[in-house]
Amino acid sequence: MAKSIQDPEILSTINTKPPTKRYHPSPLAWEDQLLYFLLPDRFSDDNEKNYKDIENRPVTSGSTPLFQQGQDNGNAIRTDADAAQWRAKGGVFVGGKLKGLKSKLGYLQRLGVTALWIGPIFKQVAKLETYHGYGVQDFLDVDSRFGTREELRDLVATAHEHGIYVLLDIILNHSGNVFEYIATDPHYTGDTFPVKGFYDENREADIPLGTVDAHTYPNAFPNAAIWPSELQGAECFTRKGQINGNGWDNAPEYLDGDFFDLKDLALGASNPDHFSATPALRALAACYKYWINYADLDGYRIDTVKHMGDGPTRYFASVIHEYAARLGKDKFLLIGEITGSRAFETVEATGLDAALGIGDVQEKLWRVPKGQANPSDYFNLFRNALFLNKGSHTWFRDRVVTMIDDHDQVWRGGDKGRYCSDGDGAELVLAALALNLLTLGIPCIYYGTEQAFDGQGGSDRYIREAMFGGAFGAFRSKGRHFFDEANPVFAGTAGIATVRAAEIALRRGRQYLREISGDGVHFGLPSRIGDGPLRSVIAWSRLFADEEVLCAISTDAKQVLSVWVTVDAEVHPAGTELALLYSSADGGVATEVPQKIAVEARSGRSTVKLTVPPGGVLVYK
Repeated sequence: MAKSIQDPEILSTINTKPPTKRYHPSPLAWEDQLLYFLLPDRFSDDNEKNYKDIENRPVTSGSTPLFQQGQDNGNAIRTDADAAQWRAKGGVFVGGKLKGLKSKLGYLQRLGVTALWIGPIFKQVAKLETYHGYGVQDFLDVDSRFGTREELRDLVATAHEHGIYVLLDIILNHSGNVFEYIATDPHYTGDTFPVKGFYDENREADIPLGTVDAHTYPNAFPNAAIWPSELQGAECFTRKGQINGNGWDNAPEYLDGDFFDLKDLALGASNPDHFSATPALRALAACYKYWINYADLDGYRIDTVKHMGDGPTRYFASVIHEYAARLGKDKFLLIGEITGSRAFETVEATGLDAALGIGDVQEKLWRVPKGQANPSDYFNLFRNALFLNKGSHTWFRDRVVTMIDDHDQVWRGGDKGRYCSDGDGAELVLAALALNLLTLGIPCIYYGTEQAFDGQGGSDRYIREAMFGGAFGAFRSKGRHFFDEANPVFAGTAGIATVRAAEIALRRGRQYLREISGDGVHFGLPSRIGDGPLRSVIAWSRLFADEEVLCAISTDAKQVLSVWVTVDAEVHPAGTELALLYSSADGGVATEVPQKIAVEARSGRSTVKLTVPPGGVLVYK
């Protein structure tokens, strides 16, 4: 294990000139891909049985059986003591492994996933339960609770063999909780607080801040202080104390303050003009170059970009893009998690490739299929012309990553739960996934959404259930896994993903929300009346060259809905036909979905009549 970026193995890996091996090339277009985000501790421990392996063969040798709806719900909370234990387990490591993730690549491939976004896997601070991975102590090693560096490299290679790109979640803004202040509870005032010392392997703050003396502290590596050693200088930390409750949007507090007890790293001035990288930023850039080369990675998702500032972000994006290009990865993807109102501006100013659309985009994507917002609220977030409405949340097909659920749900404040946690979410989740996958942006599925996880509980831990069950399984269960390819949401999502992969218009086409009519005479965009939910068909077209693909979902979970929908008059004049590409209608729904529909002239426009099952999805071309 390396203690420094000057370690010969680290330097020789980073400084390969010219490259001595062939690296996995970037995709032609990232908007062609379907991302899947998971936390490695919560995905798979490789002990499941009754699932299918990467070659689609049954696996019966594991010890954890498949979850059975009805009989296994709530099996972990049948007594108050059991319920308390289940809740407690949600706040600690529960045992997911990189080898478990590798064993489920077939499951992901058959879902339609073409790119994995893996939560942080780097070594966490010893003796702390930062199962989520965001409390890094050593940026040059994999946490042993997840596996080894070699297992990471093997996972990436296997994913590449099966047509799946791999992105790692990385952190630059902060380290884990690696030192202790002298003050008991320091919060940001603008002043620099004195530091008692780095924590040692027993969580005693008795190692002076600065390069650790190996003779005085022979046990410091690997479970004390911070590594690599280039990050140990006092100048590598801002030492300003925690961001206050009302300071998350106050500059420079949100740039220099600690992210709760995670220690803020000093990356340099926010202003990108005449920027000079700090020692900490240079060391982190070297670490992340190493991982690109060592593991043959395809991209990074960068955590808490808002708290880094534009200067450090631009520097990092530049050096990483240049380094990856030298390895033949010309479109190495950098996704920034950017909360607040400056997402597009940050992408534009820094050279990031895309923003994680966790603000308005995610909220509208969540609310529209539930009928809680007008469809135009979501579709108006996107524009098809490069400079149209530049200052008003303008997004394009490859500049934003869109998803319904995630592990933070910042926009929901303190009332957290997955899409299926309230209302008709469980009946409408496939419609929501269709809206996600078949509209502009790089779509991403959060692990478990394809199994209709509900995440009920109100806080972060409950939206981070374990797919492999263990002591903290979904639906208040334990000891049951959820790799169920017969689940109708999984099957429906896989079908939608197949159509998306086959139709370039659904990946790269322009996008238009369509007017509808109940009588074929009076047309308009569907919209809510009063405060009640909108129960309607939402239809939109994706156009690419001379092709139009028409998509529709229903926000009514109970009734079949039939409406007339407008289509492009030049591509589809009256008398032409559209053929069915996908329908969610299945057993239990008495809905006759025609294989072909005729285009008719009504009220001076080209129209087709759609009949959509409850909470259903249709795609025609």
